Amino acid sequence: MLSELPPWQRLFLSIGAGCLVLHLGIRVFDTRIELFTGLSTFNLKWAMVMFVMPFVSGVVVSLLYGLGGKIICYFPPLIVHALSYADTLYLSGVPQGASLTPLGWWGFFVVIVIESAAIGGVFGEIWLKKTYGRKSIVNPADDSRHDPFADRH
Repeated sequence: MLSELPPWQRLFLSIGAGCLVLHLGIRVFDTRIELFTGLSTFNLKWAMVMFVMPFVSGVVVSLLYGLGGKIICYFPPLIVHALSYADTLYLSGVPQGASLTPLGWWGFFVVIVIESAAIGGVFGEIWLKKTYGRKSIVNPADDSRHDPFADRH
């Protein structure tokens, strides 16, 4: 059904679904990478938001978009985390006992999140294609049905 949609509709649908997965992950784990509360920031929930949720988002984007989804899966983490940073900076503010991660560190974290999503996108395409890379060339010498002397009669 999704393959019948035009590519631009699949693009927006897959990016929206990837953003939804990431946003729900941030809400469920109640962890925002733009906030720093000391060493207690780096816990299992933070790792889930940094690595597992982007991976799942990349797989979802790739499965919904189809072939080429491994390129599209870069956008949901950037969109979600940029909006989350802007929300913390301009709207909701920094909670008591936390500080806003400097933009350079936040950018480094977002690059890691994007790479996790890219790995998920590649896995999603492998799941779709059922193979990765080129198919092997069949060597006629390995084929028992092939008679190399059939043409020389």
